[in-house]
Amino acid sequence: MNRRAFLQLTTAASAQSLLGPSLAKPPRPTDSTTPRFRIRAFEWEETTIADLQRAMQSGKETAVSLAKKFLRRIEEIDQRGPSVNSVIEVNPDALAIARTLDKERKAKGARGPLHGIPVVIKDNIDTHDRMMTTAGSLALLGSIAPKDSFVAQKLREAGAVILAKTNLSEWANFRGNRSTSGWSGRGGQTNNPYALDRNPSGSSSGSAAAVSANLCAAAIGTETDGSIMSPSTVCGIVGLKPTVGLVSRSGIIPISHTQDTAGPMTRTVRDAAIVLGALTGVDPRDSATEASRGKAARDYTQFLDSNGLRGARLGVARRYFQSGVSEKVLSAALEELKRLGATLVDFTDELGRYGAAEREVMLYEFKADLNAYLASLGPRAPVRTLQDVIEFNERNKEKELPYFGQETMIRAQEKGPLTEKAYLDALDQCRRLSRKEGIDAVMDKHQLDAIVSPSGGPAGKTDHVHGDRGVGGSSGPAAVAGYPNITVPAGQVMGLPLGLSFFGRAYSEPTLLKLAFAFEQATKFRKPPKFFPAIG
Repeated sequence: MNRRAFLQLTTAASAQSLLGPSLAKPPRPTDSTTPRFRIRAFEWEETTIADLQRAMQSGKETAVSLAKKFLRRIEEIDQRGPSVNSVIEVNPDALAIARTLDKERKAKGARGPLHGIPVVIKDNIDTHDRMMTTAGSLALLGSIAPKDSFVAQKLREAGAVILAKTNLSEWANFRGNRSTSGWSGRGGQTNNPYALDRNPSGSSSGSAAAVSANLCAAAIGTETDGSIMSPSTVCGIVGLKPTVGLVSRSGIIPISHTQDTAGPMTRTVRDAAIVLGALTGVDPRDSATEASRGKAARDYTQFLDSNGLRGARLGVARRYFQSGVSEKVLSAALEELKRLGATLVDFTDELGRYGAAEREVMLYEFKADLNAYLASLGPRAPVRTLQDVIEFNERNKEKELPYFGQETMIRAQEKGPLTEKAYLDALDQCRRLSRKEGIDAVMDKHQLDAIVSPSGGPAGKTDHVHGDRGVGGSSGPAAVAGYPNITVPAGQVMGLPLGLSFFGRAYSEPTLLKLAFAFEQATKFRKPPKFFPAIG
C-alpha cells in the first residue's frame, strides 16, 4: 500500500518528551545504499506475554521497569533511529499506572496474565485520560473522550499498562480516493519495519508496526475490512479479527456497525489468545455483544493445541492463491498443512459476490455511526458531524488534503437515513451472500472446519503520488459476514513477510486459534525486522 515520500509534514509537531504526550515525527527519506541502522540490543526483543509475566513474578522486572524499557525502545526505534513512526502519542500516565499495579501485585498478587504488561492501542479507541482520540485527524485534535471505550476499560481491568496510542490510516482509511495507508494528517507516515520504504498497510498500520518492531508486548487494532489482517501480514505478525460482537465497539470511532470490530495484534498466537480473552464481554453500550453471551471465553489459551491440524478439514480458497511472486511460499505453506495432518479441499465456490453492496452499506453506516459518535463527545467536541469534518478538511486542505481528497466522506454525507430502501437492500445482499450463500454454504458443502487463504502479498512501496497499489488479500468474505479471521506469518519474499489466513463461521475463534497455533508452532516463520532503509 503506497504514496509519495512524505518530506514536508506541517501538521504534526516534532516528538516531545518521552513521558509526555507526543506527536510522531515524519519519516526521513531513505535509499538502498544507506547502511543498516545501528540499533542497540533489546533484552525483551521477541518476548511473549508469559516471558514478561515470569520476569515480574521472579522480581527481575517490575511493571515500572518494563514500561521504562519499552518507552525507551519507542524513543530509539520509533521517534529516532529508523523512525518507524508508529506511535502517535505516548501515555503521560503510563509510569504512574505501572507503579500502582506493582503495589497491587505485591499486596494481592497479579490480576491475570496481562497484569503489568505494556500494550498500545490504535488512535481511534477512546481513553478517558490525558491522551487524545483523533483517528489521526487534525479535526479532532484536543478531543478527550468523556469515558473509556469498553476495550480500554477491559484492558485496564486486566491490569495492562496502556503505553501509547498508535498512528493509523486517517479515519481508518475511509476518507478519499488514492489514499496512502499508514498516513494521517496528525501523525504523518508510518513505515514498515522490514523496509522503511515499504508500506505497513492499513488502517491499523501503527499497531502492526509497533508490535513487529518490538515496541510493546501487544497492540489493539480495528478492522472493517482488512485493517487488522493486511497490516499484520505485511508486518510479519499475528492478527486476529474477531466475530463482530465478540468485542464491544463502544467508544471506538466507527465506519460500519455491521463490520467494525477491534482485535489483538501480537507476535504469537498464544499472546493473541490471551489478549482476546481480556477483551470479551457483553456491553450495554453495544447491542451486538448480546449475541456473544454464552459463546465468549475468558481464556482462549485453553484451545491451543500444537497437534491441532491433525484431522482438520480445510477448504483452500484457490482463487486467492493466484499471487505471482508469493505463489511458491504459499504453496509450501499448504504442503506444511498437509504434513501436519490436515486434509485440504480445493474449492472454487464464490465467496465474494456481494460486490458494490459492501461499499454502499459502509457509506450509509459511516455517516450515521460517525455522527452518533461525534455527538457522544459532548458540546465541547471540536467537530459535531461528518459535515463539520468535511468543512474542516476543506478549510485546512494544505494540511489535511495535500496528497488525496475526501471523496468518500462527501459520498457518505450525501446518503440518507438507515431506513432507505437502497441501504436495506444492500445490507440484505451483503449478509445473505457472505453468510448463508457464502462462507456457511461452502463450509457445509465441503464439510470444513475452516477456510485457508493468503492474507495478502508482500508490502509495496509507499507512494504518496499514486496512493495504495494494493497487496491483494482475502479479508472480504469474513469481514462482510462479520465472521472471525486470523493471519499467521507464513514465510517471506525478498525479506518481506507473507501471512496465511484461517477463517470460518461466527464464534469459531477456538477452532481458528487451534489451527493457527499448530501451524505457527511447526513453522516458526516469524522473524524480527532489520529496519532496512529499502528493499529492491
